[in-house]
Order: sequence, then C-alpha cells, then structure tokens
Amino acid sequence: MLDKKIEKDFLEILGEELVPAMGCTEPIALAYACAKAREVLGAVPEKIVAACSGNIIKNVRCVSIPNSGGMTGIEPACVLGALCGDASREMEVLEAVTPDGIEKCVEFIQKGGCEVEYLESPIPLHFIITVKKGDNRAEIEVRHSHRNIVRIAKNGETLFMTEDFGEATVTADRSALSVENIFAFAEEVDIEKIRSFAEKQVECNMAIAEKGLSGEYGIGIGCEMLEMYPNSVFTKMKAYAAAGSEARMEGCSMPVIITSGSGNQGIASSVPVIVYAREKKIPEEKMFRAMAFSSLLTVYQKEYIGKLSAFCGAVSASCAAGAAITYIEGGSIGQIKDTIDNTMADVPGIICDGAKASCAAKIASALDAALFAHVLAMKGKVYEANTGIIQSDAGKTISCVGYIGKVGMKQTDSEIVKMMIEG
Repeated sequence: MLDKKIEKDFLEILGEELVPAMGCTEPIALAYACAKAREVLGAVPEKIVAACSGNIIKNVRCVSIPNSGGMTGIEPACVLGALCGDASREMEVLEAVTPDGIEKCVEFIQKGGCEVEYLESPIPLHFIITVKKGDNRAEIEVRHSHRNIVRIAKNGETLFMTEDFGEATVTADRSALSVENIFAFAEEVDIEKIRSFAEKQVECNMAIAEKGLSGEYGIGIGCEMLEMYPNSVFTKMKAYAAAGSEARMEGCSMPVIITSGSGNQGIASSVPVIVYAREKKIPEEKMFRAMAFSSLLTVYQKEYIGKLSAFCGAVSASCAAGAAITYIEGGSIGQIKDTIDNTMADVPGIICDGAKASCAAKIASALDAALFAHVLAMKGKVYEANTGIIQSDAGKTISCVGYIGKVGMKQTDSEIVKMMIEG
C-alpha cells in the first residue's frame, strides 16, 4: 500500500521537475537571470557582465539559442534576456523575441556591451549576472539549479538572499526515492493526479521529436536511423528521441518538458516510452504510469550526480526509459532492477562535453544500451553483483554511479572545460 506522504512528495517532485523550457536550459537560465536583473535595475542595461562557472561555459558554448536567428554562446543568451526577455516566463523567457530584438542584441554585442568572466567555483552550476546603466547596477546570483536565485542586489544593497545560500531550494522531500517506492507510486497513484504531467510531456516532447524528424536540424540523425531500420520499434524509439534532442540543440523554439533541469533528459526519459506504448498499443493509463515511473527514476539517479557534471545525463534518463519499458511489459521489481544494472554495466562512461547537436547521438547510444538491458532482464539475464561497479542492489549501483559522476569525474570535468576554453 502506497504511503500517503510518499505519494504527496512524489507528486510535488513531478511538479517541480516537469516544467517547460525553450532550448538548452543553461543559456535559457542565463537569459532568465538577465531579464530578472533588468527588472531589478529598472532600466535596459548598457553593460552586462556574466561570471560563469566552467560547466555553464561548457553547456552554453556550442548550443544554438532559440529565437536568436541561430546565435550561440553566452553573450547572445545574456543580451537577449536583458533586452528582450520576459522574466515572468522563466525557462520560456525568450518566447517573444522579435527580429527587431535580435538586431538590437547583435548591435549590443558588437559594441562590446557584454563581457564574460570565468567564475572559480566548486559549484558546477553557478553564475553571477551584473547589469549596469550609468551609476546604477544590479546583480543576480544563481547556484545549483537553473532558476535558483540565491542573491539579488542593487547598488551594493542586498535585496534578497536565501538563508542557506548554498543549496538549491526545493520544497519536495526526496528522501523516499527508491526503485521500490517509485514502482509502488506508478502502480497505485490515482491516474488523474499524474495525467496533466504526462499529457504535457506527450504534447511538447513528441512535437519537438516530430519536428526534428523533418530533417531541418543538424545532420538529421533521427531520419538516418529510420532509413536504416524502418521496421524496428527500438530504432523508432531512438530515432524520435534523438531527433527531438537535435532540434532542441540546434535552436528549435518549441518548448520541452524538462526533467532534472535538462530538456535532453526530459526527452530521453519520455519520448521512447511514448513511442513504445503507441507502437505496442499499450493503454493510455499504463503509458502515463510508465512515464511517471521514468521521470521519477531519472530524478532519483540525478539526485546523486547533480544537475551538471562530466557524466552524461542521457545515460540516467535512458536507463530510466529502459526500466520503464520493463515496467510496461509487466516486469517484476527484480527485472526492473536488472534492467538498471545491465544498463550501468554498459554505458556509464559517456562523458558530457557540453550541450550541442551530438547530444542526440549520445541519447541514441544510451537508449540502445538501455533497451538491450531490458531485453536481457526480461529473459532473466543480468550481470553479476560485485563485477565492476555493479552492486548487490540496483539502488546501491545508482548511488555508486552517482558518486563516480559527481566526485570521481570532477577532474575529468575540469579538463574538459579547460580543453573547450583553450580550444
């Protein structure tokens, strides 16, 4: 019987995590903070300084910004937010940018109005935006998660500061997250309590996946997959997810329902489940339950890793999608755990070298491993515990992989950022 507090907590987690965002979340976070800083300043700034941690630089450098006319990088993200952004829209802050706004943004950048500084910080997701006009200045500081403003200041006076000033502010209690509790929630929660979350994922994430399959973005990886194996359900799952990611990374302005702060994770954890359910004619209720299962399992894994690291988040989301397919097929808790272990025995070493079009290929590779892990698990085949990093229980495996991603790969992350900055 599902504990009522756990149900409440998990519904709150879904409400916090499954939110719409346009484009890659790191440049959008910068744009949101800059729009907020303009509000605090009370005027359109004439100077912007963006001090960014290495992971922010890594994840903004190569990705196209939606509604920007194809621009990439920190400067246009900040300037578009400061000049044209609507802070009330949060992660859809650039929704209403006009061609005139883009032109003003280009002029602002060309005049040297935006400066980028490297912020030495132990926090992967950390940046400070300073906007100036005349003798007035305003500052916005963000730490740990994309909308987590921890400090607001104007002309040297602190207007707002969180009490802890260190940790990301979330209201939902996440201590009960486990494979068993997530399974129980997916099985027992009133379907009407999760319907709105699932329907929005279907609407937004499938729409951008279909847009990606139009061939307008990147190298058209999804189209290439379908051309190679047109009759494979697994290929279709990978193709749709990869296509959605590619469109998003290449500047498509359509919103994505993100998971754990990432649109790619939102796509990878939902689109394959939707495609599979539709292809197999699974009842809508079962599909919605599987989607909730996948979303929560993604969040559970990312709780150990953090929002940004050298560990590719597509692995966590794809692992969750594979486990959700096992759930759809009536797999036991043991088989679901075996799917997780089989995935983590295969592809936990995929690095994150920033947001860009090739993230789509990483999603496809991670999904390939997760789907094969599902097939093995359904046949009762699993890699033995205590071989490599696989532990005696999938929950322990998840925590170990998380430790590797957050702590063990910290130096790897620094080296990746260094190569990208110097390159």
